[in-house]
Amino acid sequence: MSQDTFSFEIDKGSFRDPSGFIFQYNNEIFRTITPSYFITYKLLHDSGLYDVLTSQEKLIAHTEVQNHLAIQFPEYKIIKPEKINFISYPYEWCFSQLKEAALLTLSIQAESLKYGMTLKDASAFNIQFLESKPIFIDTLSFEQYIEGLPWIAYRQFCQHFLAPLALMAYKEDSLSKLSQVFLDGIPIELASSLLPAHSYLNSGIASHIHLHSKIKSNIQAENKKESKTALSKNQLLNIIEHLKDTVSGLNLKAKKSQWNKYAFENSYTKNAKNEKSKIISRWLQEIQPKTIWDMGCNTGTYSLIASKYCNSLVAMDADHQSIDYLYNSIKNSKNKNILPLVIDLGNPTPSIGWETQERRTLTQRGTPSLILALAFAHHLRITCGIPFDMIAKSFSEKAAWLIVEYVPKDDIQVKEMLMIRKDIFHDFSLELFSLTFSKYYLVKDSIMIPESGRTLFLMQRLTT
Repeated sequence: MSQDTFSFEIDKGSFRDPSGFIFQYNNEIFRTITPSYFITYKLLHDSGLYDVLTSQEKLIAHTEVQNHLAIQFPEYKIIKPEKINFISYPYEWCFSQLKEAALLTLSIQAESLKYGMTLKDASAFNIQFLESKPIFIDTLSFEQYIEGLPWIAYRQFCQHFLAPLALMAYKEDSLSKLSQVFLDGIPIELASSLLPAHSYLNSGIASHIHLHSKIKSNIQAENKKESKTALSKNQLLNIIEHLKDTVSGLNLKAKKSQWNKYAFENSYTKNAKNEKSKIISRWLQEIQPKTIWDMGCNTGTYSLIASKYCNSLVAMDADHQSIDYLYNSIKNSKNKNILPLVIDLGNPTPSIGWETQERRTLTQRGTPSLILALAFAHHLRITCGIPFDMIAKSFSEKAAWLIVEYVPKDDIQVKEMLMIRKDIFHDFSLELFSLTFSKYYLVKDSIMIPESGRTLFLMQRLTT
């Protein structure tokens, strides 16, 4: 079949699995299944495993396509999975998100064994978030279970999930970003060397990381070992249960940063907070944006408000503890359209992987209808040293609508930021801020928040 027959685009991160690939057609996502996987795909359905996992909202549901796409790909089966609003990556998740993704993977593996199947890989990239909950998206990760064989994805699970979780729990939450450096998972040997001595007292960490790291990684040596070691299904289930207990027992150390305490210890009076919320709510009700990016969301006070006026909202902040707080706030609430992500917007997620195209940038994964930038632009200006002109231009390239907050230099938060660096920000004034943003946006409204000295702007991108 000629690729020119009709317009479609193969996902640049979908090349590792010979069982099929993902492609986009007319802004919809589809997946091919190669003939070599037909028998396994049929077993997934006939065994009842697919129905169980989808009914439990653990596996993404799909429909088989019988239209012209099937004619264009006569050698394949074509399926259309349920849509994920925004694709995120494990190195953008907070501790609690990664922990729940790990437990979901183990739960699916345990359930699969009951139906005579197993997961052939346990990559964290097989998980996405739908309605604020993790869901497994790789329909082709299942294969038939063969009695006596170990879990082939065990090491991958430890590298993708257990290693980063242990490093965050025992050392520092910022070590989650190692997963961005090691796309195939943090090497067990590296994790073992970085963990403190007292982590050996945890039987799960001792066996699944420290002892595991001593095993030779040479594939041939592992194959020889596997061929001599037969594991019963019950033994496999015991290992999975031990992994579950280990993951469940890991917790992020609570700590206060300058910013995760901001929502509770800022310069706003109660009246100012209420007025700010009313202004934002009124503007959003008028605009009715489909998607919102809350950039610099902190603990998500205004993400929760804004989510009522849109279909989906991505809440981003560089502070791990703030995002973890937000995620735990929403996962059992009625707010099912918020996706919290740990992203440093002064150094946002790059395009990486094979030929730097396998994992994509933020804007390659989607663009919002509106950007919410509350008490954030001054961080980019002072902490990151990015001129207001570049900030405004960047916002305008992403969204047609912008709600941005100007924070003056005499604000206590700005004063604290300037205590640790020289004030070289001569463009930092309300007049210059408004003038600069007006190069890219039409100011539709501006309101000074009472009792704060701060100003909210509603802006619409200029048409060219």
